[in-house]
Amino acid sequence: MRPSDLDVTYLIPAAVLIAALLYKAPAIVRFWRDKLLRAVGGLLVLACGVFLFANPRTIVWLNRVTGVPNVSAPWVYTLLTAFCASCLILIIVWKNDDRAATRRAVCWVTAVYSTVIVGLWVLFALADVPEERVHDLDTHYADTPFIREVVVLYLLAHTVAVLITSYLIWSWQGRLHGWLRSGVVCLGIGYVANLGFDTVKWTAVVARWAGGNLDHLSTRVAPPVACVSAVFIGAGFILPHAGQAAQDWWHARASHWRLRPLYRLLKSHADVKPALRVGRSRSAALALTARETYIGDEVIHLGPYIDYALWRRARDEALDRGAAPGEATGIAGAVTLLTAIEHRAVRSRDDAVRGEAPGAPLGGQAQEIARALRSPAVVEAVRARVNARTESVPP
Repeated sequence: MRPSDLDVTYLIPAAVLIAALLYKAPAIVRFWRDKLLRAVGGLLVLACGVFLFANPRTIVWLNRVTGVPNVSAPWVYTLLTAFCASCLILIIVWKNDDRAATRRAVCWVTAVYSTVIVGLWVLFALADVPEERVHDLDTHYADTPFIREVVVLYLLAHTVAVLITSYLIWSWQGRLHGWLRSGVVCLGIGYVANLGFDTVKWTAVVARWAGGNLDHLSTRVAPPVACVSAVFIGAGFILPHAGQAAQDWWHARASHWRLRPLYRLLKSHADVKPALRVGRSRSAALALTARETYIGDEVIHLGPYIDYALWRRARDEALDRGAAPGEATGIAGAVTLLTAIEHRAVRSRDDAVRGEAPGAPLGGQAQEIARALRSPAVVEAVRARVNARTESVPP
């Protein structure tokens, strides 16, 4: 694996995690008192730090700046251990409704992993590691006193945290639904990938202890596995909110577009044109609300000219032609509105037709009516048949 490939392996997950952090940042700042959001923010900050400082270029830079060979190792292990603690804290806060139990569990995790971090630095200070190892410190010094214990300690802390977090996530995701479940599934995949990272790291270190050499697992396999893990974890935090927002946007745009035939019909025959250009509104939800409001107002204006007896006859005719109930309702509404528009054009308000209202106001049938207006031949056929039957009935 070339150095440039290693840089990409670390930069891609860092970019994904930074994107997740930026996406969540407004909510974290706005609702800072929320423990869950603070836990999410802390986890993402630490995860970004792990990949930024684990980059070989950053390792070399930090060693040069401090003047201490391999000082990047305990620093990266510290960030990774703190990340493990934040994962456990996030799950504890997420799943536990008992405040006292949550506080005790968080204090316990904080105390244990803080002790691990202190142990990492104490052991590193006692170790003799004069030769800088940018890519293979774990395996190169696997038999060196004290640094060996550093490697074992951080891997053990990481493995335990990932095992617990993975178990809790996968045991919980079945209770969730929708985009939240998708996000938790992504988190679960990310933590399972973390188990893969631990497996290859342990294998390479144990092979060194046994006199073998499987360093390529640590230097070439582990970084891409960690990259996959980070991408899924970042996606797990982005997906629930971003996916739901995209779904709501698409639903609003689709509903806005489906209402277009009815909107254009009412607009072309309205006495007053709409003041708001709803089709050009920046917000999909606002555009849909404006269009629905306009349609509702126009139907109210047509109210005195609407013949609800005609609505019932048109619906019965559509049902006789084999239309489904919802489709028949839309056809009947289209026939009724077209007739009401013609009546308003030729009659005064005093001569308006008044009748008994159907089961639901026409304004509440906007989607069905708009759908029916996309098949004008069907609407006109039903309308002609209803008019013919009406004219054939003697007064």
